[in-house]
Amino acid sequence: MFKKSDRHSQLDLFSSPTEYFRDSKKKKYLRDDSWHNQFRNHVVMRVDESIFSVLYTDGKGAPNASIRVLVGMMILKEGQGWSDEQLFENCEYNLLVRSALGLMSLEDAAPVPSTYYLFRRNLVEYAREHGEDLFKKCQSQITRDQILEFNVSGKQIRMDSKLIGSNIAWYSRYELIHETLRLFIAEREEHIFKKSLPKEMFSLIESIRDEKGNKVIYRSTKAEIDARFVELGELMYRFIELFKRYDYGSYKTLKTVFEQQYRISEEKTVIPLENKEISAKSIQSPHDTDCHYRNKDGNKVKGYSVNITETCDQSPEEEAPALNLITDTEVNVVSTPDNSFLEQALEHTQEIIPDKIEKVYADGAYHSEYNQEYCQNNEHNIDLVLTAMQGAEPRYELSLDEQDENNLIVTDKKTGITVQAQQVKPRKDQTQKKWRIKTEKGDYRYFDENSLRVSALRQKLKKIPIEETNIRNNVEASIFQLGYHYPNDKSRYRSLAKHKLWAYSRSLWINFVRIVNYITQICQRSLFGQKMPQYIANLCFNMYIIVNILSINKRNHIFPTNLHFSAF
Repeated sequence: MFKKSDRHSQLDLFSSPTEYFRDSKKKKYLRDDSWHNQFRNHVVMRVDESIFSVLYTDGKGAPNASIRVLVGMMILKEGQGWSDEQLFENCEYNLLVRSALGLMSLEDAAPVPSTYYLFRRNLVEYAREHGEDLFKKCQSQITRDQILEFNVSGKQIRMDSKLIGSNIAWYSRYELIHETLRLFIAEREEHIFKKSLPKEMFSLIESIRDEKGNKVIYRSTKAEIDARFVELGELMYRFIELFKRYDYGSYKTLKTVFEQQYRISEEKTVIPLENKEISAKSIQSPHDTDCHYRNKDGNKVKGYSVNITETCDQSPEEEAPALNLITDTEVNVVSTPDNSFLEQALEHTQEIIPDKIEKVYADGAYHSEYNQEYCQNNEHNIDLVLTAMQGAEPRYELSLDEQDENNLIVTDKKTGITVQAQQVKPRKDQTQKKWRIKTEKGDYRYFDENSLRVSALRQKLKKIPIEETNIRNNVEASIFQLGYHYPNDKSRYRSLAKHKLWAYSRSLWINFVRIVNYITQICQRSLFGQKMPQYIANLCFNMYIIVNILSINKRNHIFPTNLHFSAF
């Protein structure tokens, strides 16, 4: 049965770390603007543990550690770029990390590795079975609370995406087949050798089990690899038929890889597909069956695409600096186009911000006719500002005649000549208006209403001031921070679910650092007589009172966990 953990732990004379510190060390540890106190107040203590209660319904036991602490551990791990071993070591022996997680007493036990891994596994399994991402829901809840406390508006937002490679080796087609078979043979070895197979197949199985695919390629000619590729396909097909009643474990991967790489002829022979017939959405590695392949402007990635949405409200110079937070993080396979993220990101962002979204800044990859209509309808009425558009700059610029909307004016940007296009009667299966002009070569160039809309949009983009263009460009700083610990854009994880947990945790850490820096700036401005919000002034006053109390009473102190002051 699920039970919430206590928000405040009672300290005693012997278990409190403060009793072992003296003078400046004690003051520094207890300072409300220390990062560990900030993280506890602004992140850990904001976790709504009831979100995860569905993981611990009747018959599934109860959490043997604080959910709040487990969530904080995941965020700290990605924020600091730690390995699992570093995370557990710091949770056990680093007093600042323990304080950040709310483990205020030396007797408070940190979650053991098995509890941490079980929690992550339960999150992944629940999302797969029920289609609800609990950790993303928790991220939204924490961010919403932060937005409300610091009065973040969100009338203007911006978004961008980043490709992240999965932690897998780059396999050729032969290596993919070889490794898939090797894993399947290792899993079913006991049963395979009981089957009645030809002697040559058993020899092939032995060679697959004993030698990796890259070594086979190294010592073989292309003709030998091509012949062996067919042999592996025949072996895969035999396994699929033999074990179709026992489709557990890696069987589904084996069957899917076969269907993506081979076909069966009418004579029941196995024939490899041509390279051009292989989809970018096909399995790239049996160790991570979720990841796809994508070549984006020469950047070849086997992995996932992460989309970041954040507020970008500007503040007048005479007032306090604006705080902008990441409001939504979407993760999908790398073959997902950027424009498919926009609608969902806007809806998720609107759910957690107090004001209505008025303007969205994005690059040309987010353009689509559907996205334009979605933003411009009466329900949303959002100004979608694109800084560019994909594709080469067209030669012709189009516009309608102001006096007659049936007349299309075409300007050749290469020659500067402007002509009126001739309207063409559309075919029966076409509903759009259509025009044509005669080119220099004597042939015809055709335009439709979609061409007109795209041309009008390109002309609108050219008129965008450089200041607004820079607003979109600033989101690239968030993209850089997201993958800060992955300078080669290759993560340490495999599978879509684990990349989602990484991206949500990393986004929460970025928001935390922004909040700390924001209040630091506010307090610095206040020292020079600048105006600041009243709630920030109250927080600074709280800090002043605490420091004075600590200087008077050094021995008996109860840490004020209900104050929310943040600064490094």
